[in-house]
Amino acid sequence: MPRLIPFRLAAACALALILVLSTTALAVAKGTRAELRVVNAAGKSLAEETLKTGTTTVPTSPKATCLGKGTGGSGKGVKVKGATALGLLAQAAKSNSALRPLTVTDYFLSEFGLGLCGVGGFVGKGGASWYLKVNHKNPNLGGELVKLKPGDEVLWALAKYPYPNELSLVAPSEASANVPFEVSVFSYDDKGKRKPAAGVTVSGASGPTDAAGHATVTLAGPSTLTATHGKDIPSNQVDVCVGGACPGG
Repeated sequence: MPRLIPFRLAAACALALILVLSTTALAVAKGTRAELRVVNAAGKSLAEETLKTGTTTVPTSPKATCLGKGTGGSGKGVKVKGATALGLLAQAAKSNSALRPLTVTDYFLSEFGLGLCGVGGFVGKGGASWYLKVNHKNPNLGGELVKLKPGDEVLWALAKYPYPNELSLVAPSEASANVPFEVSVFSYDDKGKRKPAAGVTVSGASGPTDAAGHATVTLAGPSTLTATHGKDIPSNQVDVCVGGACPGG
């Protein structure tokens, strides 16, 4: 009988290890899938992707001094629990070089939370800061405090206060060559209120959007459409396939 104890112990340990690995794999599989869009002050898109996120370690940097001299980060990683807006950005930066370096300060962590200073070398300064919107609305919370639900749309945009409106483009994913089709553009304010966006330029359109936010587009081949208007935050990008060919294909 005593000889069986080591075998039973080994079996128990193996079972425990399997359970731990299974739980970890399940946690990764259950990560919250959300959409991320990052736009710099010039209106250039640094990222537009869908990815999963969960509990993440956000790196901090002594160079993150956008909140004042001597307010740089400790250089240590800060664990952010659950799926959050800042965690989603940090998760994306691991695989998207356009988002690096990500400069975050934990100088005010105990009082106000983490401060985002720079993304991809674009730093908040001269009145500009990284503006956060989730589902087109300003949550008025630090990014690490904004909990995400599956399908949430997260926007980080470098802009000056008072923050500009955000444009949103709705267009078909497929079209026929040289056959006109209609697109729609909406504008969202800080509180997430939506209205048709008039006078907006849409790539490939015959003219600016009308009072209802509509414009007519004609494409000869596959194209990526965007909408821009003055200081407004440019819209999401919409890939339109033509004749079975798609942008980047």
